[in-house]
Amino acid sequence: MSTTRGLRAWRVLSAVALLAVGAIHLYLVATSTGGLMGVLFTLQGIGALVLAGAMLALRGRLFPLVTVLSLLFMAGSWLALVLALTVGLFGLRSSLSYDLAPTSLVVETLGTVVLAVTTAKVARSRRM
Repeated sequence: MSTTRGLRAWRVLSAVALLAVGAIHLYLVATSTGGLMGVLFTLQGIGALVLAGAMLALRGRLFPLVTVLSLLFMAGSWLALVLALTVGLFGLRSSLSYDLAPTSLVVETLGTVVLAVTTAKVARSRRM
């Protein structure tokens, strides 16, 4: 598999991970989450959709920036969930019994790994 085709596959996987996280957060807003968390989940859902689109559409010098921003976004989402599950976040605590919490934990963990690999591959291809 060529470097370009391999990177294309990681790009698509990264976009899918971002779309999954965005869909989970928007679903939670539509079905159960309101207040401050609802607003934050809406912004997170929109941000994930924008980053997924950028991951697929952008080329050239902006693409490495999108990969880094997407990795930070996904890792931040994962960290926020872990904090909410352990010590609380914004005065709220969550649990694994909360709607889609286990799914979110798995998707955000895998998404962080996928985006870390994508970012590393982009950085390596830029040095070649």
